[in-house]
Amino acid sequence: MATLQVLTIPAFDDNYLWLIHDGVHAAVVDPGDARPVLAALALHQLTLTAILLTHHHADHVGGVPELLKHASVPVYGPRNESIATVTHPLAQGDTVVLPELQWQLDVLDVPGHTSGHIAYYAAIEEWLFCGDTLFAGGCGRLFEGTPEQMDASLQKLAALPGQTSVFCAHEYTMANLRFAQAVEPGNMALQQRIVREQDKRDRHVPTVPSTIALERETNPFLRWRGAEISHSLQQAGKLGDDAGIAGFAALRAWKNSYR
Repeated sequence: MATLQVLTIPAFDDNYLWLIHDGVHAAVVDPGDARPVLAALALHQLTLTAILLTHHHADHVGGVPELLKHASVPVYGPRNESIATVTHPLAQGDTVVLPELQWQLDVLDVPGHTSGHIAYYAAIEEWLFCGDTLFAGGCGRLFEGTPEQMDASLQKLAALPGQTSVFCAHEYTMANLRFAQAVEPGNMALQQRIVREQDKRDRHVPTVPSTIALERETNPFLRWRGAEISHSLQQAGKLGDDAGIAGFAALRAWKNSYR
């Protein structure tokens, strides 16, 4: 059995498309643009055998029709969203088996960014492909879901093993970490992370994948129940003495307008 590898494919201004391959066969996650995927397949002499989608936004699904012109392959995607190209609709508890790659993934429902967003977790490799739900240092905007849904989704992902690699779909890390520092300035692990990630960006190296353990230590959207973040929200006039999900909602709203 060949060892699987994950190839990072940059797209648009800040997207990452993920190509998982064994040196012969490949599956792609969230191909918003077909051109860089086709180029990577040709360069590495790989045959596309599956497409995996996390949600319906165009920068995640826009390249699928063109890819299907080149290869008639199954398209896996969320059962609770309308994506015309999906042939295998999925939801929480489903398992994806890709025989050509001898690869298995568990499907997780993670609504919030969109109403039917899903993630894929490869337990053997400890890889998570989470689209726009969990970012390095942040989380997706709530375009369709509620704060309660997003918080529950993030807590579900945070419960995965700490060494799990987090393959999110955007290079938003430094902007996310600047906000994280503003709301939790006393977090030493966060300060150290900022130095490491900025060094990567200075060398034009992706900051993704992250790990679940690192996100638990430094991501404010996994840490919003803590005293320092609550105090920052109150000091900034974003939150009164309310407890509960109002804190998450206030934090996400603040991030939406933070510069």
